[in-house]
Amino acid sequence: MPAIDGDRLLRDLYAARDIGRYKTGVHRPTFSPEDVQARHWLAGRMTEAGLDSSIDGIGNVYGRDPRPGRKLLMGSHMETQNHAGWLDGVMGVIYGLEVARTLGRGIDVATWADEEGHFGSFPGSRSFCGLLTEQEIDVCGNRETGVSLRDALRQAGFSGRPRQKIDTARYRGYLEAHIEQGADLEDHHLRLGIVTAIVGSRRFRIQFKGQQNHAGTTRMSVRKDAGVALVKLVAAIEDRFPKIAGPRTVWTTGDIKLEPGAASIVPGGAELVFQFRDTEQATLEALDATLTELVAEAAKGPCEVSIVYRSATDPSIMDPGFRSALQAAAQTHAPGLSQPMPSGAGHDAQILAQVLPSAMLFVPSIGGISHHYTENTRDEDIVLGCQVFADAAAAILAKA
Repeated sequence: MPAIDGDRLLRDLYAARDIGRYKTGVHRPTFSPEDVQARHWLAGRMTEAGLDSSIDGIGNVYGRDPRPGRKLLMGSHMETQNHAGWLDGVMGVIYGLEVARTLGRGIDVATWADEEGHFGSFPGSRSFCGLLTEQEIDVCGNRETGVSLRDALRQAGFSGRPRQKIDTARYRGYLEAHIEQGADLEDHHLRLGIVTAIVGSRRFRIQFKGQQNHAGTTRMSVRKDAGVALVKLVAAIEDRFPKIAGPRTVWTTGDIKLEPGAASIVPGGAELVFQFRDTEQATLEALDATLTELVAEAAKGPCEVSIVYRSATDPSIMDPGFRSALQAAAQTHAPGLSQPMPSGAGHDAQILAQVLPSAMLFVPSIGGISHHYTENTRDEDIVLGCQVFADAAAAILAKA
């Protein structure tokens, strides 16, 4: 198998790190000036590698092999969470670029817009797969600034360009590499993870309506305290969910708001943002049903309680043949130092898996840290992962 150029790989990753550098990490939110700069930088690197590069109307960057024959698509994302790590996403993109240079043909590379969800749920990869409507683009806005997706694309210079759509006949499948974003590999002294499935998730916004009143004069027996109702629901979730959860089920109360949020006022309104994740559809459905029951029980109290927003993604099973190719390459380069494992985080591969055979490779995150500027992975693990990626890609293309 051809050997990758590890120094070249690291140079590209270090160069990308300088675009939006923040302490030891990167601040490059979707369609910020730094993110736009990174996308144009990547397009230039793709052109230098002999790929036909372009940026489409949703901000996806493509590097297409101009030679004939079926291709293997590789990619991930360039933008980051706020003040976050330097490898989350971009490592997988540069892996694809390095594999394209190493193999010389048969590889297309893409970076998908907004995997991190600043504007919505996987808009870039969903657009490519024909799953994003113009109407949805019309209503998407930045979760922090409120800037519409249309305006952000216009400011970035991508507005008016056509959105590229997948030609499934062109591709053998899709591969994505990523840092683990957890500590399982490091805890078990392993260097590679072959992803078996990507979790599905359920997300909710739950609102509580009580009666705002004076905290010093309103008797406890007559209060309609929305904050107390919220806390009781969270406690009920913590009591009930462990009884039906799977071994890797996780759930999170990610945000709580009280209205008006003052020490001398009984809260008249409250809201929480809640999610849970698992790789088993049946477990997700059981948790969903349980949450609905708990909300109904909470609504029997003095406050009104309702789920005002919900969204869902289904688990994605990775292709067995691609997983075997990754496992064989891992065994060649790091015998006994890899394992099959689910992904507890969402990735663009779960979208591509709806239209193409897909698989993912993980390399360790030091200390299990991600979505923080201290995120890091050893250089030798980065290089090892890319070599395994290249070997697997060559084996898959040989069977195409």
